[in-house]
Amino acid sequence: MGKTTYKRLKGSQSMRQRLLLATLSSTPILIEDIRADEMLPGLRPHEISLLRLYEKVTDDCVIEINETGTKFKYKPGIVMGGRNLVHDCGVTRSIGYFLEPLVVLGLFAKKPLSIRLKGITNDSKDPSIDTFLSTTLPLLKRFGVPSEGLVLKIESRGVPPRGGGEVLLSVPVIQCLTAVNWIDEGMVNRIRGVAFTTRVGVQHGNEMIYAARGIFNRLLPDVFIFSDHKTGPQAGNSPGYGISLVAETTSKCCISADTTISYGRQDEAGEFEEEEKKELAPAADVGEQLASVLLEEIKHGGVVDSTHQGLLFLLCALCPEDVSKVRVGMLSPYGIETLRNIKDFLGIVFSINADPSTGTVILKCLGCGLKNLSRKVS
Repeated sequence: MGKTTYKRLKGSQSMRQRLLLATLSSTPILIEDIRADEMLPGLRPHEISLLRLYEKVTDDCVIEINETGTKFKYKPGIVMGGRNLVHDCGVTRSIGYFLEPLVVLGLFAKKPLSIRLKGITNDSKDPSIDTFLSTTLPLLKRFGVPSEGLVLKIESRGVPPRGGGEVLLSVPVIQCLTAVNWIDEGMVNRIRGVAFTTRVGVQHGNEMIYAARGIFNRLLPDVFIFSDHKTGPQAGNSPGYGISLVAETTSKCCISADTTISYGRQDEAGEFEEEEKKELAPAADVGEQLASVLLEEIKHGGVVDSTHQGLLFLLCALCPEDVSKVRVGMLSPYGIETLRNIKDFLGIVFSINADPSTGTVILKCLGCGLKNLSRKVS
């Protein structure tokens, strides 16, 4: 066998996407200078956990990390998928951090993927499990992913700092994605949502719902926010509450926003943040603020919200060699970083045109034609 040539990259940014694109394009990578100048240099616990997750769902991948964790080599293997897998995501990032790359990997696996993920289901940093259910899965279906076999089930909720949540994810295998022409945003015709509480009184959920409805009911009549009060083992290990809202449009677009209020999580040194000593924010204020955040997302326009731009662009790039055309609001930093990574790994450049009449941006690209060659043909 010949010597492996590694694509050299620097820094810790976009590690999730770099690993995903490296795996899908079978590109060995070497990442250096990972937080080399920081007080705590090297890979964080959630990044190491992500690498271990890749080891579980792929066969023959090779990971070499240096002693300080500031440099590692990753040689992708074959995406296998598999049933009854279990992975502990830890408590430094939520399960949402792991789900986005995992669900895309699962589509191009040899066998359908079924995995139990443990950790934090809702926090203020990553998209929550509720947002994944209401917005991310419908987005995948736009690209031809079948509903059968695409399942996400919340077994128990967990919030920072101690987690205790569990979810079950099932992903079907596909031959290839379907290119989209998705520029019709439609008009918002209904609001749906979930307000959850764990290890706190159910009134917190009711207050969030009442406050959010107070804003939305002035604008449209069809508003329904479910209450999900967890107790006992299903409530995880820490007290907290939060709300996830989604605006559905006449053209079946889903624009989402979510937040979670809990005590601080552990920092890298293992110390709890000062928030541990503070009172949690009033539930009514949380509901009102998140309703305003969702209205801001709707105002920006586009067929997805700012947190889903990266996944949208990635799916467009992985489509067959056909033109995909999508409309988004103002490009988010994550969206811009995704476009750079796609160009870097797949050589695909999007044409970007502003639409001054709506303040939105229309992007077009020719897919890379990724096919699932390892999938068993029945």
